[in-house]
Amino acid sequence: MTVWLNGTHGAGKTTSALVQQLIPDSRVFDAEKVGETLMDITPGLPGPGADNFQHWPPWRPLVVETARRVLDYTGGTPVMPMTVLVEQYWREISTGLAHHAVPVRHFVLHADQDTLRGRIEGAPPAPSPFRPAQAALQIAEAVKS
Repeated sequence: MTVWLNGTHGAGKTTSALVQQLIPDSRVFDAEKVGETLMDITPGLPGPGADNFQHWPPWRPLVVETARRVLDYTGGTPVMPMTVLVEQYWREISTGLAHHAVPVRHFVLHADQDTLRGRIEGAPPAPSPFRPAQAALQIAEAVKS
């Protein structure tokens, strides 16, 4: 089984470390690292994605394949804190995991806008201009879908 923690920046996904402590034999797997690997390819990948690697078609199946292989290797329960608000992308990932007989418990974390804004602006070590921009994009994408 995989525990997927979804939600915008500032919704509380970093609590995955606390969730991990409650689930025996679990590991945190941040699918964002898969996206960071794709962003490090030079020259950059074509098409949409410069602002959000989730738009690159290779990201979703690579997340599935990486999670599956880590699970096959280690067993246990992956805890995956990753924002995926585009429904089509979530379907690709969850269908891919189901194809490999990996059950997913999907939790969408929510916080009101004032809480989100406060967490994003006050996030240590220093506020990041990336986070508010991504949070705004994520909220807009969630409203569209």
